[in-house]
Amino acid sequence: MEMLVPPWLESLLSTAFFTVCPRHRDAPRSECNMFCLDCNTEAFCFYCRSTRHKDHSVIQIRRSSYHDVVRVAEIQKVLDITGVQTYVINSARVLFLNERPQPKSSTSKGVPHLCEICGRSLLDPFRFCSLGCKLVRIKNNGDATFNLSTKDEEAGEIREGMGRGLPSKEEEELREGSQQDMYTSTLTPPHSSSRRRKGIPHRAPFGS
Repeated sequence: MEMLVPPWLESLLSTAFFTVCPRHRDAPRSECNMFCLDCNTEAFCFYCRSTRHKDHSVIQIRRSSYHDVVRVAEIQKVLDITGVQTYVINSARVLFLNERPQPKSSTSKGVPHLCEICGRSLLDPFRFCSLGCKLVRIKNNGDATFNLSTKDEEAGEIREGMGRGLPSKEEEELREGSQQDMYTSTLTPPHSSSRRRKGIPHRAPFGS
């Protein structure tokens, strides 16, 4: 039977990140924000990576509005993220690891796109708000997959699709933007290789 979920994913989603590393408590970069896909154990810090996980497959977890996120550029190398809403944070496209609680005052009435699992409003026509919600769908229905070997043309929708910003209070950390916006500032318009040279002044011809 095809493996729809890699063995390390549930451990990743249930791991507590951004705690202080007990081995490097006094070091400046001691927060545990990394996860090893090969060892599939606990979170670890920058120093543990170089000493205990050298040459392993490691992904770094980041945080936005007190929720864990991972860069699309990292996670799409090991997971099929088709159907998961992406956002832009500090010019990098990310997605959330787990479901985020919605404010009680929020309502999904009139919202065109909703997460199929938790009902959270989405900005684009995706199916899930996070990796965790996609995992629930796979376990319950089996009509999606994290297996990269089964990716088809839908993968292009994710890689070429838009990474939107979150509205209201989360705008400060997850700012709105599309893939085009991400690269606009890094692209420099081409300069003309030839510049107009100043013309050599000519005297008016003498009258005859």
